[in-house]
Amino acid sequence: MLRLVKRYLNPYTAAIVIVCVLQLVQTLAALYLPSLNARIIDQGVVRGDNDFIMRTGAIMLGVSLVQVIANVIAIYFGARTAMAFGRDLREALFSRIQRFSSQEVSRFGAPSLITRSTNDVQQVQMLVLFSLTMIIMAPIMLIGGIIMALQEDVGLSVLLVVVVPVLAVTMGLVIWRMVPYFRSMQKRIDTINAVMREQITGIRVIRAFVKEQDEAARFAGANSDLREVSVKVGKVMAFAFPVVMLIINASSVAVMWFGGRRIDAGQMEVGSLVAFLSYLMFILFAVMMATMMFMFAPRALVSAERIGEVLDSEPTVLPPLEPKRPDQVRGQVTFDDVEFRYPGAEASVLHGLSFTAEPGRTTAIIGSTGSGKSTLLNLIPRLFDVTSGAVRIDGIDVRDIDPAIITSEIGLIPQQPYLFTGTVASNLRYGRDDATEEEMWDALRVAQAENFVRSMDGGLDAAIAQGGTNVSGGQRQRLAIARALIRGPSIYLFDDSFSALDYATDAALRLALKPRTRDASVIVVAQRVSTIRDADQILVIEHGLVVGRGTHSELLETNETYQEIVSSQLTAQEAA
Repeated sequence: MLRLVKRYLNPYTAAIVIVCVLQLVQTLAALYLPSLNARIIDQGVVRGDNDFIMRTGAIMLGVSLVQVIANVIAIYFGARTAMAFGRDLREALFSRIQRFSSQEVSRFGAPSLITRSTNDVQQVQMLVLFSLTMIIMAPIMLIGGIIMALQEDVGLSVLLVVVVPVLAVTMGLVIWRMVPYFRSMQKRIDTINAVMREQITGIRVIRAFVKEQDEAARFAGANSDLREVSVKVGKVMAFAFPVVMLIINASSVAVMWFGGRRIDAGQMEVGSLVAFLSYLMFILFAVMMATMMFMFAPRALVSAERIGEVLDSEPTVLPPLEPKRPDQVRGQVTFDDVEFRYPGAEASVLHGLSFTAEPGRTTAIIGSTGSGKSTLLNLIPRLFDVTSGAVRIDGIDVRDIDPAIITSEIGLIPQQPYLFTGTVASNLRYGRDDATEEEMWDALRVAQAENFVRSMDGGLDAAIAQGGTNVSGGQRQRLAIARALIRGPSIYLFDDSFSALDYATDAALRLALKPRTRDASVIVVAQRVSTIRDADQILVIEHGLVVGRGTHSELLETNETYQEIVSSQLTAQEAA
């Protein structure tokens, strides 16, 4: 927590100093008022001196005006500083998450990262806000109140020795009890987000299998878990505030009782008793403000820990210290004895993988589900880094190339392409910001998407929902292919990107792609034999190993695994 505050509040030191000075001014003004009120009672009301009452009352009005102005300005600067702190912290989290590889995203989980970037930041931000607008004045008011109370009556101030420690011990017990509850609460908010995210994104599957009641029960369970912890927190808070009020009211009664006896004995003036009672309220109010902070502090501390975990997590895929920036990228991709193992896994996903994909040629990869095809493809743009061996582009290890060059020279069409909220044009321009309408229509034409885009209301300006949920799976794939074509990279990676297309559209698309990708390396991962049968080189992957290499006709004659895949999809006549 202190590390976050020090780092992200440091740019606002000047504003914090202003807040502290103004809070000091307004607190001193507030502490001066009861003393003036005591003088009005003892020297004005008791003696019937109206002139003294008017003069002192005017001074009180002036002091009150100073207090109000200082307080308003302090709260303004405090609120702006706290909001700026939250903004900077969210930006830091976003920047760090953007640098994460798939490995870090999987470790934290998307729901948890969302909670940490929103709810957790809000908890820390609220603590900073309360600290700047209220808690700064608490120690000033506490110390000042004690000094002023001692000036009014030393004998009566003995009560403070009892009251303040009792309040401190009470709040310490409350905080000790609440910290584990708040830690559990944030984890259960993660669970709620995870369940909600799955149910929203998978609503079609839920309805298709008539699982609405099961999912409702699952959400109710997660919701009940959160409610259970929240109720426990509420019980602790419900206990804390009555106890605090009991101590405050008991203290007031004690002051009136002992103060009345001292007045009766001629040891104290009436005005001093009124002032002392006000200072006691100030002291206890300062303790209450500290109490409120301590109510927020445990949850904010837990949130700060969670935020710190993200900020302290270094990406496993790091940019090179001295990146190489080749002037021209031909697109040759070489796998040199590559092995890859997911963190914590007992066995490697890929073993001793070696092959070369040449520019102007198509390399296809086929194999059973779970054989490592997509993992292999993800190593090229460095979504993961190899465990051993090397992946090279034009003979240079991808770990030594400037990441900006890698991303600009690779067009990746993932297995489940994602479209962003916006329009068809805005999604296509993810490939290149300055793409013209003519270039976009040309890319759509090659991707066999021109007809359905023209039929949409608005054409290129047609709305696309988040994730592309308002278009079909095949349409999403074709729009993603068009997006990659607009970039015009030297390496195309198709990760089963034709799976949602019918055979006719698949064939037409592959035919249209050939002239557009004739100078680039094309690597295609596919399940359908018909998609890859014309590839210049086919790799058959099984359990992370290359068990076959050659053209369609060569593998059909020599490789048993490929023969089994072909026979499961095509007749003997079709395969030939």
